[in-house]
Amino acid sequence: MISKIRAFSAVLYVLLVIPWSILFMYLFPKYHRKVRRVTASAFFKLFGVSAKIIGELDKTAQVLVMNHQSFMDVVYFEAFHPNDLCWIAKKELGEPFLYGHALKAPKMILINRESKRESVFLLKEAKDRLSKGRVLCIFPEGTRSLGKEKFLPFKSGAKFLIEHFHLKVQPIIFCGTRDCLDIGSMKFDNHPFSIKYLPAFTPNEENWYESLREQMQQEYLKIYQERKNVCMVE
Repeated sequence: MISKIRAFSAVLYVLLVIPWSILFMYLFPKYHRKVRRVTASAFFKLFGVSAKIIGELDKTAQVLVMNHQSFMDVVYFEAFHPNDLCWIAKKELGEPFLYGHALKAPKMILINRESKRESVFLLKEAKDRLSKGRVLCIFPEGTRSLGKEKFLPFKSGAKFLIEHFHLKVQPIIFCGTRDCLDIGSMKFDNHPFSIKYLPAFTPNEENWYESLREQMQQEYLKIYQERKNVCMVE
């Protein structure tokens, strides 16, 4: 019951606060990053969300490659990353009125995976954001996973983009964010989750993308098992 009440409160926060955030971003586009940071930080403080951080964020990384479990993944980086982020998401997410404008107002990149011309659009939009000093954020799985042991297959779009611009990549692993917040199931248990920053690098090997997925999968399993063992003890 407490979990559902907390989840309802989170949805209420979104419905009451996000429209104002969107309005401010449209009215004051130069300050959209500040508006997003304040909105996300307030969410963390209001609900007392906590995370275990492993490793260090590399502020010079041009693209963040992450697994995706929950809406909490996005909220965390919007609250705490020091740079201006640009999330790359599927175009369908821009269709719902509220969520759509939350992505469009700060000029996130929305792509249509079914279009053969999408690679040209992606490169054009990414070049524009990078020229403005923004950090690209990609979920290579292409959607949210169930937060279990296995990653979904990585889509090729991230590889194509990173290689084209020779970007510096920082892999980041989320574990437990779905256990913390699952809006789809209206569950907000607010369990502390884990975030692991892997060393940033600029790809120079042929099979780097496959190796990256394997590395992220292995590191994720370590954290997943540690969390599972702690829960069993408790």
